[in-house]
Amino acid sequence: MADDIDIQARIKGLIEEEHGLRSQLGAGEISVEEENQRLRSIEVELDQCWDLLRQRRARREFGEDPGAAQVRDAKVVESYRG
Repeated sequence: MADDIDIQARIKGLIEEEHGLRSQLGAGEISVEEENQRLRSIEVELDQCWDLLRQRRARREFGEDPGAAQVRDAKVVESYRG
């Protein structure tokens, strides 16, 4: 992901996909299991995107290169949850 705009666009796309899954479930096009599996994957990717944005903003705030921020492993990002 190159910059904040790209990350924000990815976040928007994931949220739209999440809404689409809920609609598909409501229409009987996918099973609850399919929805849950994909929603979990979306949730993890969203957490990674938000984490990356926070890293970039913190680096910028402290005069560091925001481009040096890295997507963290899902296990790392998910361990932040309380």
